[in-house]
Amino acid sequence: MRLRCALLDDFQGIATEVADWSALADRVETITFREHFTDRDALVAALADADIVVTLRERVAFPAEVLSRLPRLKLLIASGMRNSVIDYAAAERQGVTVCGTASSSTPPVELTWALLLGLARGLTTEYAALRAGGPWQSTVGADLHGRRLGLLGLGKIGTRVAHIGRAFGMEVSAWSQHLTRERTDEHGVDLAPSLESLLAQSDFVSVHLALGDRTRGLLGPAELALLKPTAYLVNTSRAAIVDQDALLAALHEGRFAGAGLDVFDLEPLPADHPVRTAPRLLATPHLGYVTRANYTTYYGQAVENITAYLNGTPLRVLP
Repeated sequence: MRLRCALLDDFQGIATEVADWSALADRVETITFREHFTDRDALVAALADADIVVTLRERVAFPAEVLSRLPRLKLLIASGMRNSVIDYAAAERQGVTVCGTASSSTPPVELTWALLLGLARGLTTEYAALRAGGPWQSTVGADLHGRRLGLLGLGKIGTRVAHIGRAFGMEVSAWSQHLTRERTDEHGVDLAPSLESLLAQSDFVSVHLALGDRTRGLLGPAELALLKPTAYLVNTSRAAIVDQDALLAALHEGRFAGAGLDVFDLEPLPADHPVRTAPRLLATPHLGYVTRANYTTYYGQAVENITAYLNGTPLRVLP
């Protein structure tokens, strides 16, 4: 009998199109799920017969309680080489091999700038008015040249966002808890002396930090209150770094100019979620990593991982 492989959260229905699964056809049967499982019991029921699961990013959690209810599961593949919602110790105890894939930092960099530019030039407001026959020119764009871009984090993605900011003629500052002047000097960026000074002095703030104990809730009510009334905040990193309730309150009260979000505390967002109707917000449904090239990598390497596992030599084992 062939092994059963479940592909989760294939929203666009392209998981089996962007990679060549034919080499596994004799040994593996693939089943795709385009809907997201919000109910844990429904998830377990859907995966009950799966020997292999391919999960997209960190959307579906695999804690010990879920893994223990999937006795057939032998191989779990996550896109990317870091996943905070898989219990690796529980997987090891249960004999489940966990593997990852490469993931390009280019798509989230590009989406960061799509959100930032969309906010600066009021694109959604102007587009909606143009389509509806509304007023001609109702907004005044915010300039980028000569303005200050503040980056929370100067890692792989943050450095590329910084280089683009400099190409726009922006002054760029960065801050993180262990950021050094040597690192900022290397990329032509100013080292902000503190989080508070970066927030208070920046015209645009973009979040590029990993989520951890030190960064969870890093931007709460007090920090958001430091932003200029004309400032914009962009978060394409992890939702929990910014206090969502505090952010929504600030947007409703007009304390700063606007925000661009690609990540949320709950994904997919329920139809009645307050984020969907918040003012001064440009939001996208976690598209940072969603490009054809990245999907080709994810699913192409998933095929490689499955093949290697079946041959007894697992690849890209996590953590």
